[in-house]
Amino acid sequence: MSMRVLVIGGGGREHALCWGIRQSPACEYLFCAPGNPGIATIATCIQLVVEDHSSVVSFCLEQKINLVVVGPEAPLVDGLVDTLQSYQIPVFGPTKAAARIEGSKGFMKDLCAKAGVPTARYQRFTSKQAAFDYIDSEGAPIVVKTDGLAAGKGVTVARTVEEAKIAVIAAMQDAKFGAAGAELVIEEFMEGEEVSFFAICDGKTALPFTSAQDHKAVHDGDKGPNTGGMGAYSPAKILTPDLTDRVMRTIVQPTINQLAKDGSPYTGVLFAGLMLTQGGPKLIEFNARFGDPETQAMIPRLKTDLLTLLLAAATRKLDTVRIEWHDCAALCVVMAAKGYPDTYRKGTVIEGLHEAGLVPDTITFHAGTALNTKGEMTAVGGRVLGMTGIGTTIKEAQLNAYRAVAQVDWREGFCRSDIGWRAVKRGD
Repeated sequence: MSMRVLVIGGGGREHALCWGIRQSPACEYLFCAPGNPGIATIATCIQLVVEDHSSVVSFCLEQKINLVVVGPEAPLVDGLVDTLQSYQIPVFGPTKAAARIEGSKGFMKDLCAKAGVPTARYQRFTSKQAAFDYIDSEGAPIVVKTDGLAAGKGVTVARTVEEAKIAVIAAMQDAKFGAAGAELVIEEFMEGEEVSFFAICDGKTALPFTSAQDHKAVHDGDKGPNTGGMGAYSPAKILTPDLTDRVMRTIVQPTINQLAKDGSPYTGVLFAGLMLTQGGPKLIEFNARFGDPETQAMIPRLKTDLLTLLLAAATRKLDTVRIEWHDCAALCVVMAAKGYPDTYRKGTVIEGLHEAGLVPDTITFHAGTALNTKGEMTAVGGRVLGMTGIGTTIKEAQLNAYRAVAQVDWREGFCRSDIGWRAVKRGD
């Protein structure tokens, strides 16, 4: 079967998805909206107003698109999948009702309570004073989260009561995160190591995909404020096969069952952020899409045809597919603009990408890039490049990734120098 595919999004995650889909013999034509200069080397980038669902539908019908893959969370929460499905256009991603697991942390926590999913104790707040009172009663450390979407930056792990209250003021009083911070979820601090786990779902069947470990803090040694992710590696071997089975049994499947029972069957990828506590894996939060930058470390390892897998999920035929992996590891180092995650300059010129592309066993994924009027590659986002290395071990993948980083000439950029440090220390 020859397929015409549309990927929605223009970041590093979407570049990795396009790269994987392009490997498929079934992919006849690949579009990406809006894409980026990196994606443009493997797909046709188009300008669509994704918020205008009718324009997306019109494009799909005109171009005879066989599958739409929605990358970012915002179009999912906005109900793009529902609109496409109403026109019988196959689409990979959850409906608006199912995507609430990411669109509202309060909804997600209530769902977990109903399904018996192990997670942190919590309460929901729309009043600043009530939040203050709860923080005073619970003490610190404590975690403050915006209820709505905040591009991965709406979470504060507060080490002191004062720090927690400052986070409440920033969200509720100063509206730092806009409407996303009008309601807060405040929950207990969980001790342990964080792991990202992914499952592919078709509404009834859920298959374990793989694990990765993200690095949220902006500086080496996991110091500084949280970002959208400064790098990731896959697999995260600390999540053993036994623990994976436990996660599927106690976290993923009960969630899928509950959503189906509630009339919102979940199709797409279910991203479970986990804390490996002494009492076993506990859910930190769910996301309704592939992780960024985890995807840049996972897709290069995938042996199964990605397009076939995504189509099987979208058409409720996952029970006909097996997911297999290459016997290797991959590690992605994010190069970001200086100042990120706060204020940063846009339009700075990046050189050396051709040389980086010549480094063996590496892939350069574009996230926040654009060509200027002179045809120069420039940085237009906070997270700009994902330099992915592949190797037999995490250490080897790490070395390859940083060899590619070393070729990039971008004075206004920076990256962490220790991505994968936990795995390397363990000898994974």
